[in-house]
Amino acid sequence: MGKYVRVIPKSYIWGVDLLMILVILGTQDKPFKRLLKAIDKEINNGNIKDKVIVQAGTTKYKTNNMELFDFISNNEMKKLIKQANLIITHGGVGSILESIQNNKKIIAVARLKKYGEHVNDHQKQIIKTFKEYGYILELKEMKDLGVLIKESKEFIPKKYISNTKNMVKLIQGYIDNI
Repeated sequence: MGKYVRVIPKSYIWGVDLLMILVILGTQDKPFKRLLKAIDKEINNGNIKDKVIVQAGTTKYKTNNMELFDFISNNEMKKLIKQANLIITHGGVGSILESIQNNKKIIAVARLKKYGEHVNDHQKQIIKTFKEYGYILELKEMKDLGVLIKESKEFIPKKYISNTKNMVKLIQGYIDNI
């Protein structure tokens, strides 16, 4: 029987000095066990040797291979992201952007409707777009996780450049023309 940790003590979050993979499942009210099973398999196969910490949200999962918690504050999550060597995340824009802004190597995998992980498949498009810009690696098939983890060691993500000014300019131009 595995363990399920609801909250990681602050001293642990702030004191991580090991190589660490942070897995972010987000706040969706549907489980995402498919990703955790794939990570467990890679740990058991010896392809993941780093400490794995998982923000599981509402996903309940038993394992001895990873430290899991439901939710933590935004500030605590930012600290974990900064400490991580690799981020493995669902296709949520917030999780991806926060990780990109911290210049992290990211493997993203979409929650899919056919598995009951989301209400639709919009995360596929989000991940595809971030991949096309060179920010992340995309995991399409769980069987390829080990390959992508190895690829991530050589992957150099593009530096994030905010496009906020251009977006504001476009919106302002639209408002001015109304």
